[in-house]
Amino acid sequence: MDIDFSAITEYQRYKLMASLIVPRPIALITTLSEDGVVNAAPFSMFNMLGEEPPIVMVSINRLHDGQLKHTAANIQRSGEFVVHLTDEAMAGQMHRCGERFPADVSELAAVGLTAAPSNKVQPPRIVEAPCAFECTLYETMETASRQIFIGQVHWLHAREGLIDTELWRVRLQDYFPVARFGASFYINTRERFSLETAAGAQDTPSLSTAIDEI
Repeated sequence: MDIDFSAITEYQRYKLMASLIVPRPIALITTLSEDGVVNAAPFSMFNMLGEEPPIVMVSINRLHDGQLKHTAANIQRSGEFVVHLTDEAMAGQMHRCGERFPADVSELAAVGLTAAPSNKVQPPRIVEAPCAFECTLYETMETASRQIFIGQVHWLHAREGLIDTELWRVRLQDYFPVARFGASFYINTRERFSLETAAGAQDTPSLSTAIDEI
């Protein structure tokens, strides 16, 4: 099957790309409104871009009337935001943060998540999240349908015990983030496998939960 992207609609391109380029990590982003209201919203067009400088990217679509979503408007105005990764324990609350709440209502309060002060930026971090990256705006790109924000990471907050600071490795056996699949589906990360085999082994590695070896 061959599909000419110039021959189909914007919506059709979105549905195909968003359902095929999966799984995608989910950024639950906190920002502050001009009136000081904490906004929290999830975005799956998100990833890291580099480590020197440490930068992440989030792509936020415009509303149907062309206006910016609260998160995009807040980042554009203040240049500050906090990116959280979501695990299984808070997946339901993350999903609810995607609902349309009035501008004067904080999603954190509405879904029962807890805010804590950040170190570098004004938007707070979420206590329940396994990790949070405090970011300032590094660069902005704009397309007809989206605002694309590149953020520089200044601080990382991680759940106690999640990071081995002697080896600077994440204890993956204790880390269970969720990812976005197609449509309204999510997936977990519990079934993991390694493609590394013992020296000289010819066997094809089987699917396993080889977390301790990662």
